[in-house]
Amino acid sequence: MPKAYWIAHVDVTDPAAYEDYRAANAEAFAKYGATFLVRGGQQTVREGQQRSRSVVIEFKDLATATACYDSPEYQRAKSFRDPASTGDLVIIEGYDA
Repeated sequence: MPKAYWIAHVDVTDPAAYEDYRAANAEAFAKYGATFLVRGGQQTVREGQQRSRSVVIEFKDLATATACYDSPEYQRAKSFRDPASTGDLVIIEGYDA
C-alpha cells in the first residue's frame, strides 16, 4: 500500500498567530503518525509561481492522511491557521512501484 502525503504551499500573514496553529496541529499529527519531510526551509522557484513556504507531510496511507485532515483535532488547529495564512493543500497518494 503506497504512502500518502499532504503537500502545502503557504504564505503566512500573521506569524505570531501561525505559531498557535503549529502548537495545535501537533496533537493531530501525533495521533495519525505524520512525519514532516519538508517544513519551510530554503527553496528556489524554477518554474511557475510559489508561495513563500512549502510543507510535505508523510502518512502511512491515503486513508490515514484523509482521516487526519478530517479529524476534530486537525480542524481545531485549522481554525488557528485560516486567519493567519493563505495557502493551497493537496492530499495525494504516493507512487508504489
